[in-house]
Amino acid sequence: MKQEAIQTLHSKTNKKISLTKYELIKKEILAILSDVQPRHGELMEMLYQKVKDNFDGGVQWYGETVKLHLEARGVIIYLAKGVVF
Repeated sequence: MKQEAIQTLHSKTNKKISLTKYELIKKEILAILSDVQPRHGELMEMLYQKVKDNFDGGVQWYGETVKLHLEARGVIIYLAKGVVF
C-alpha cells in the first residue's frame, strides 16, 4: 500500500515526504515553539531529543524540511534570535 505524501514548499528545493512523518515533525516543532523561541540548532536538538526513539529517518533532515515548509507558508518566522510563530 502506498504511503500518503506531502509536497513541501521552501526556497531551496521542494521535497515530497511522508505525510505521517510531516505531521509528527510539524506537531513537535509547533509544541516546542509554543514554549520557547530557540535558535535553529537548539530547535533541531530539542526536536531530536523528543522523537529520536520513535522516528524512522533523519530527524534533523525532516526537521529542517518541515521548518522550511512552515516558514514558506507563513506559519513560523525564523529570526536571528530564534524561531517564532
